[in-house]
Amino acid sequence: MLVIGSGLMGPAAAYNAMVDDAVERVTVCDLSEEQLGTCRARLQGLPGADKVAYRRLDMNDAAEAVAVMKDHGAGVAALPRAASMAAIPLALEAGMPYMDLTRVADEDLETWTSSHAGSGGFVILGCGLEPGLTEIMARHLAEQLDRTDELHIQCGGIPERPSPPLGYKIVFGGRRLPLRESTARAVVDGRLVDVPRYSDPEPAVFEGVGECEAWHEGFMPWLLEVDALKGLRAGTQKTVRWPGYSEKVTVLRELGLLSEAPVDVDGVSIIPKHVVDAVLYPSVKMAPEERDITAYRVTVIGEKDGRPATRSAEMVDRYDESTGFTSMARTTAFTAAIAARMAARGDLPHPGSLFITPEQAIYGDRYQMLIEELGRMGVRFTITGD
Repeated sequence: MLVIGSGLMGPAAAYNAMVDDAVERVTVCDLSEEQLGTCRARLQGLPGADKVAYRRLDMNDAAEAVAVMKDHGAGVAALPRAASMAAIPLALEAGMPYMDLTRVADEDLETWTSSHAGSGGFVILGCGLEPGLTEIMARHLAEQLDRTDELHIQCGGIPERPSPPLGYKIVFGGRRLPLRESTARAVVDGRLVDVPRYSDPEPAVFEGVGECEAWHEGFMPWLLEVDALKGLRAGTQKTVRWPGYSEKVTVLRELGLLSEAPVDVDGVSIIPKHVVDAVLYPSVKMAPEERDITAYRVTVIGEKDGRPATRSAEMVDRYDESTGFTSMARTTAFTAAIAARMAARGDLPHPGSLFITPEQAIYGDRYQMLIEELGRMGVRFTITGD
């Protein structure tokens, strides 16, 4: 197994692979020797740590990267966007099944599909928590009904104890807040429409957590390609935060402070969003003693056997004190690592196209494999319905 990136997500992906008796070797790669050292320290002493090798790797050295990829059965990438964009075509060149946590523009997918036709490898994009587990569960629940009219997703990572100014901590890694100026999407009357990001906050109560809020982040359009969801009349995909978050970030958006367009300030070109990130980072960086929670709910509404029916899946996951992994790393990186191991075992055969989304690959028996393996790692779902 190959893990590229050793920040917040990479060590969790490596851990998930190294505790599997069927995995002979795990290689963790990163450009930063310092991050590799931190990863080594994190995994040292945990079961299977003797299987892990650490290697400095620069994605700009295409020949070396491809050689490393060819030497592994499957890979997981937990990289910044720029590095991920460099790594994806190399994974195709290497012919390796490759799980990536990012989303990629359609024009890039078209370019790579044309240039790597016939590759023995494939890439599952957005193979984490959201996108990833949310869409996989949405398909599974929708397929339990005869007709699905509505799909509502609520998911997010929050600090166990909210603190000013946003009641939020960066739980995914990096130094930039996951804030965007662009609009979101929702399904209204059967059509995918634009809605203001951070709008329509609604109460979201999770057992053992309390009341949060959930607001529009963006419905994944490819969900409408799933047969069981093609007749969807209403659909929302909302991010979960502590109450008050949406109001505060809406002010930032309306003031233009989330813009990526440079502005001139006394003769200096400045990107407003970068200023916001730099100013807020000391307040939103997770301190070593802080803990996080992942709150997750997927609900479908429709008809079963001629009667109204609802199915819902809920999961609340917390920081793991025994391993030191954040809940966001567990739910995101474990999902990618499990999918990669499924591919390496042959349980996830080549889909026939170079790029697919998680719910296109993981359904039916593969869904059961994923949920069972997540359960063994302590990530468990409660599914209810009428």
